[in-house]
Amino acid sequence: MEEEKKYTDIPETGAPQAAPEQNATAGEQFKHLSFKRFIKNILGGEILTHRFFQRQFWLLIELVLCAILYISNRYACQQKLIEIDRLKKELTDMKYNALTRSSELTEKSRQSKIEEYVSREKSDLQTSTNPPYLIK
Repeated sequence: MEEEKKYTDIPETGAPQAAPEQNATAGEQFKHLSFKRFIKNILGGEILTHRFFQRQFWLLIELVLCAILYISNRYACQQKLIEIDRLKKELTDMKYNALTRSSELTEKSRQSKIEEYVSREKSDLQTSTNPPYLIK
């Protein structure tokens, strides 16, 4: 009985079968060939002729348009945020300039500074000795 089992394992060609390691590599080669065929179908455009893609054509077009709109919306939002940051910095600079000018004006309009300026310019103006009064 053992001999019958031994002869049934031999293929009809008379050549011994390959070892299990060789079968595994043959399976990997088949997967590799199917992957190559799959890539060739995608790059060649043959995949678009399959029935699934023909039925879902408008859905795929809609998905592509949504992706394009999403990307363009994100880009526009980033540009707006950059513009907002630039304007905030500009506003801060303007506020500091206005504050500086205001303090300079307050400094120059003090009575002591005005008296100093008048005396330096040798003007006939003099400080009033009478207090101011309100007209009703």
